Amino acid sequence: MTERVDIFGDGRAVIYQGDCLEILPTLAPGSVNAVVTDPPYNSGGLFRSDRVRTTRDKYQHTDTARLHANFSGDNRDQRSFLAWAMVWLGMSQQLAAPAAMLAMFSDWRQLPLATDAVQGGGWIWRGIIPWNKTESARPQRGWFRSQCEYIITATNGTLGKEQDREAAMCLAGMWSEPIKASEKVHSTEKPLDLMKWLCGPVRSGGLILDPFMGSGTTGVAAVQLGRKFIGIEIDPGYFKIAHRRILDAAPLFTQRTNDP
Repeated sequence: MTERVDIFGDGRAVIYQGDCLEILPTLAPGSVNAVVTDPPYNSGGLFRSDRVRTTRDKYQHTDTARLHANFSGDNRDQRSFLAWAMVWLGMSQQLAAPAAMLAMFSDWRQLPLATDAVQGGGWIWRGIIPWNKTESARPQRGWFRSQCEYIITATNGTLGKEQDREAAMCLAGMWSEPIKASEKVHSTEKPLDLMKWLCGPVRSGGLILDPFMGSGTTGVAAVQLGRKFIGIEIDPGYFKIAHRRILDAAPLFTQRTNDP
């Protein structure tokens, strides 16, 4: 059963608990100015048997001081990942305004398929931004350190006029920031400053969509930047965490309703 919460009671931040494949078709076509999202990578191993392990086993090491709850949707093989990703990306593209931006995370394993899915979903692929996690990433003995994840960028049609984006920004093509494990409440949570940087090109008051909200970092970034937000999360536990984090991100003077 889908749950919908208008966090501040004025439409600035609306979140849904449920499957994005069911919720996306109910949203208004052409209303979204950016899709900024970190979907399940469905990687974490070379074989099918690796991928069906729990996300805690795949993405957290046994010496991690703070273990996070498992999350759903991360056990598809490559063919089913591609088919599934093309569906939700196509649905998101139908919601996007002309020249709207897509910023979608991927790891190195799924990067080729993820870029195929973006184009198959109707977006125009614009490039890849590396997120350099610096030397905080765990080294691999006898091999190169896996210290980058990637952000696939795309637009709905042409780039559009400069005034469609905040201050006609010209942004860098890479982000460097270490992982701060002590600040995470989700095993694959991205840094807030990184998410604010990705949301920055959206004009003030523009609408940002995240179909895989997780613990709500994209929503926190959107609220703090003065953008509107729609988030979808399938796991009830993370939905509640996202609700609280987005609520707490509002300025103190802002009227806050629907306290979880």
